[in-house]
Amino acid sequence: METKLKETLRQLHATLAHHVPVDEELQDLLRQLDGDIKHILEQPPEPDGGTSTYGLAERTQEITAQFAAKHPALEPTLRELTRILGNMGI
Repeated sequence: METKLKETLRQLHATLAHHVPVDEELQDLLRQLDGDIKHILEQPPEPDGGTSTYGLAERTQEITAQFAAKHPALEPTLRELTRILGNMGI
């Protein structure tokens, strides 16, 4: 699952870099989300078996909704990212 998440993030970055002009606010939101996801993937699991993911799923959904309105071509990739995070329990 982690491999699929990383591949989806790479796909999102490639699409953003080459095809879609994105306003600064959405770029900042994506950078924060990307950093949070990378942090979660790099940290060891918590003793109770979980991870500290407070608000990550909600922010992912909010960003997806913003992109769906402004950049419909990116929405499927972000929706897949949200699905993967949900499957991982994040």
